[in-house]
Amino acid sequence: MSDTQLAITILWCFIFIYSIAGSIDFGAGFWSMVFSRRNPHAADIANRFLSPSWEVTNVFLVLLVVALVGFFPRAAYVLGTLLLVPVSLVLVLLLFRSAFIVYSYSVQKHELALRIVSGVTGLLIPGLLVSVLPISLGGFIHMSQGFPQLEFGKLLTSATLYAHVGFGILTELFLSALFLSDYGREAGDEQVSQHYRSIAVVLGPLALAMAVLATFTMVPEALWIVARMQEQSMWFLLSVVAFAIGYGTLWIRRKNGRKGWLRLSVVAVILQFALASYAYGRAHMPYIVHPDLTVEAGFTNHSMFVSLLWGYGFGTVILLPAFILFWWLFLKDKRYLRTK
Repeated sequence: MSDTQLAITILWCFIFIYSIAGSIDFGAGFWSMVFSRRNPHAADIANRFLSPSWEVTNVFLVLLVVALVGFFPRAAYVLGTLLLVPVSLVLVLLLFRSAFIVYSYSVQKHELALRIVSGVTGLLIPGLLVSVLPISLGGFIHMSQGFPQLEFGKLLTSATLYAHVGFGILTELFLSALFLSDYGREAGDEQVSQHYRSIAVVLGPLALAMAVLATFTMVPEALWIVARMQEQSMWFLLSVVAFAIGYGTLWIRRKNGRKGWLRLSVVAVILQFALASYAYGRAHMPYIVHPDLTVEAGFTNHSMFVSLLWGYGFGTVILLPAFILFWWLFLKDKRYLRTK
């Protein structure tokens, strides 16, 4: 594996981990807001997960940004220029959300306001982040005096932008509902678990349909990637099979009478997103931003790559035990899960 292939693989791993963790995190904030009055038990389960997890999610965002700037400095410059507005809005919303969460937990006040802020930003941030995908396809960029410029008017009137945003939001809500269903069962609250399971049953097919719609709306701005995605049809087919397994296990009635093999469903759906994102990434190669910026053109030098690789290796050795400890303390420990 070449330096560029290894670097883009590491970057893909961070993107995938953050997309899954961020979807569950932001979605949990949204469900906590929605059910704060209608179903307090469901809101409490979502808030119980959200309380420690948002900090860990932000760690992967930092790792992602550092990897992009370190491994692909020219790509960071181009993307920073093109995405100045959406990325700035994301940073402001993240700052506002994080500051409000810290303040609210510190003083134990303004719980309703916290849930509103967390819920609204939980929809806005993923929508803004997903807008990167249609921009990277290249149909909304022109060069002006040697600098890339984003055509906001053309972007905002394009169906592909709203299809991608809709896909991102539906995916976030589906993943978070599915995870919270399993989380509620782990916490011993079967009623809440079935409540979130019923939401996941509705949102799953909608998210899949929106993904297909987003693909069709890429034409005519991105005929090149549509053709390349057809070449990756085997991987997309495998992702659909994984989704079918995950969705189908939501209907299985187990020996104890509970409906849904939820842990298997969560794993299968995450596998489905891994396969689909891998296929999309292969179709997108070798471009980071089509047609002006390729992986090779944006890559750093070999010495910097080796230094970064060693840094990430040591960082993984340090962080991995901490993440395992976090998992057992906040996602498996019954004393925390079943706290009233």
